[in-house]
Amino acid sequence: MTPPEQDTEAPPERPTLLWGVSFAALGVFLLTWALLWLNAYVVNDDLPNACHDLRRQSFPPEAACASFDGTTTGGNPGWLEALFLASLITTALMGTMAAAIAMAVRRR
Repeated sequence: MTPPEQDTEAPPERPTLLWGVSFAALGVFLLTWALLWLNAYVVNDDLPNACHDLRRQSFPPEAACASFDGTTTGGNPGWLEALFLASLITTALMGTMAAAIAMAVRRR
């Protein structure tokens, strides 16, 4: 009678999947930041000349013109801002978890 085979493969010592997700989210964050910056400072470059009430925001970058009737033009799309903030939060959380796991494994 042969003994049952045991799984001798140990789990990986590094949290590579967490690092991968963190770096992917960082790439999305940087891409959306670049798109928002281009929208605020390149696409809407002439907005201050044609606008009475210019509203600038630095994080995330935005230049919007508010008119007297309450409408705004030149603002960022909501989905792009949501993607920007979600990728920032994902990068921070996954990077922190991966670093904490890596430090815990090193201390063993």
